[in-house]
Amino acid sequence: MHPREPRTPRAVPRPVRRPLLAALLGSTLVAGALAATAGLGSAQAADGAAAASNGGVKIAYYDQWSVYGNAFYPKQLDERGIAAKLDVINYSFGNIHPTDLTCFEANKAAGDDNNPNAGDGAGDSYADYQKSFSAADSVDGVADTWNQPIVGVFNQFKELKAKYPQLKINISLGGWTYSKYFSDAAKTDASRKKLVSSCVKQYIQGDLPVDGGFGGPGTAAGVFDGIDIDWEYPGSADGHLGNHYAAEDKQNFTLLLAEFRKQLDEYGAAHGGKKYLLTAALPAGQDKIKNIETDKIGAYLDYANIMTYDMHGAWDGDGPTYHQSPLHSGSDDPTDVVKPGTEKYSIDNAIDSWIDGKPAYGIAGGFPANKLTLGYEFYYRGWKGVPAGTANGLAQPATGGSGARPLSQAAGIAYYKELGGIVDNPATTFWDDQAKSAYFYKDGEFFTGLDQRTIKARADYAHQRGLAGAMMYSLLGLDAKATLFNQIVDAVGSSPTTQPTTPPTTPPTTPPTTPPTTPPTTPPTTPPTGCAAPAYTAGTVYNAGQSVSHKGHNWKAKWWTQNEEPGTTGDWGVWQDLGAC
Repeated sequence: MHPREPRTPRAVPRPVRRPLLAALLGSTLVAGALAATAGLGSAQAADGAAAASNGGVKIAYYDQWSVYGNAFYPKQLDERGIAAKLDVINYSFGNIHPTDLTCFEANKAAGDDNNPNAGDGAGDSYADYQKSFSAADSVDGVADTWNQPIVGVFNQFKELKAKYPQLKINISLGGWTYSKYFSDAAKTDASRKKLVSSCVKQYIQGDLPVDGGFGGPGTAAGVFDGIDIDWEYPGSADGHLGNHYAAEDKQNFTLLLAEFRKQLDEYGAAHGGKKYLLTAALPAGQDKIKNIETDKIGAYLDYANIMTYDMHGAWDGDGPTYHQSPLHSGSDDPTDVVKPGTEKYSIDNAIDSWIDGKPAYGIAGGFPANKLTLGYEFYYRGWKGVPAGTANGLAQPATGGSGARPLSQAAGIAYYKELGGIVDNPATTFWDDQAKSAYFYKDGEFFTGLDQRTIKARADYAHQRGLAGAMMYSLLGLDAKATLFNQIVDAVGSSPTTQPTTPPTTPPTTPPTTPPTTPPTTPPTTPPTGCAAPAYTAGTVYNAGQSVSHKGHNWKAKWWTQNEEPGTTGDWGVWQDLGAC
C-alpha cells in the first residue's frame, strides 16, 4: 500500500503509519520510453490502447496532494524529463460516495487514519480543478484565469498531454483510505453498473460538478485516458480500519472489472473508436491474492500493477529489521514470525502466485505475465535504535520507526531526497545477496528501499519472467534529478527484441552469495586459444552457457542476460571470465 493520506486544500499532506502489516502491499504504488518502444504498437499508441507488452511499459503515480507542502506540480514532470519517458500516469485517488456508491467530487479532508470513517465523503476537488496555477508554475507557461472552465491539476494534465502526445493519464480509484465502499458498490449487477457509469461520466466524459466557479458538463473531457482500480482489498479484513468486505468480493471484483471494461469500450466505440485503459493495483501478499480470481481478471485488464513493496516496515514493531521489497526471501526474513500462514514475502513468491498459482494457498494463478508490472517504490522504510550487529543493522532488533523527515512527515518513512547521501554512499549502502536487495545503515537508523543495484536486479528478473514493465509509486518521492526514476528507465529499457527460449523462473540454483574474497588475478590455467567465440553484441539475449569474446577475453554467461557488458558485472556477476584470448 502507498504511504499516503488525502488532506484538505492548503493543508500539508503526509504519509500515514501502517498498523501491523496493515494491508500488505497496498495502494499502488508506481517511466520510460515512447509508446513505440515501450511495448505499445504504433497503432495502439495512436489511439491510446495498451496491448499486453513484453517488457518496457512504464507507469507511475502522481498524488493529488503533491501540490501542497511539497509544491511538486505537473510542470516538474516536464522540466525534469519525466513525462517524456512515461507511458501512463495514474492520478491518485478518486473516492466512492458512502451512500450513493458512485464516483463524486468533494472538498472535504480525510480524517485520521485510525478513524474507521476516515475516507467517508472525502475528496479534494480544489486540487483537482479549482486551484489556479501562475505562469511560473504552469506547464505551458501561461497563468490560469478566473473564467477558464477548469483549472487545477486536471487542466495542467491537459497541458502536459499537449506536449507529450504519447502520455496517457488514468484516474486511480480507491487506495488505502478510499477503498471502504468498493465491496458495497460491487455487490450487485445494478450497483456495479451505477458505480461504473458514474465514473465514466465524471472522469471520461468529464462532467464535473460546478464548484468554486469551475466545472460543468464536459469540462474535464480529454483529461483521462482510462481508469485504474485500487481496491485494498477484496475479501480481506487487512485493509483500512472500517473497510467493508465479504466472501463474495472474490467473484464481484471480477464482475466489477468486466463492467468497467464493457462501459469503457462502449464509450470509446461511440466517441471515435478510442481504446480506454483499464488497469488495477493488485496485492503481492498471498493472503490477499487468494481473494482474487487470478485466472479470470486478466481478460479485462490492460495492466495489473503488482504492489511489490511494503512487505516489512515499522509496523513490525521492534523488528527484526528486514527489506520492504526483497526480490527473494533470505534466511533472515521474519515473515513467518510476523505473518504466519503464507510463504515468506518476496517479489518472486508474489509473481509465482499470479502466474503459476499456489494451490496450497488457494491461488489459481493463470494471469498473463505480459500484463503484469512490478512495483518500484520511491520511498524508504526504516527503523531507529538498531544495533549494527554483524550485518550493519540487517535482521536486528529496533526501537520503532525511523525519525520523521520534513517532507514525508511520518516516522518510519523517508524519501530519497531526505536521506542525506545515505543511499548510494558506499560507506552506508550494503547488499544482501540472498534477497538481491540493498539496505542502508547509519548512526543506528536502518532503511530499506531502492538503489541502482536493486533496481537492476528487479528489472532483470522482470525481463526473465516476461513481465510488462514497471509501475512506480510515487513521483512525489523523487529528488530534483529524478535519480531513481531515471535508473528504472535505464534498467527496464525498451521491450526486448528477443526473449530467452526457456526463461528461468528462479535465479540460478547456485549463485555466489558474496563476492569472492580473493578475486582471481590470473586467467585459468588452460585458457581458450584465440577469440573464437562470437563477439559480444549489446542488445542480444544470451542464455546460460553461451560464450562471447569481448576486449581480448573470452566470457561465458552463467544465466540469462541482456545489455550487461562483460567485464562490468564483477567477478560474481553474470559473466565468467575465461581468460585472455
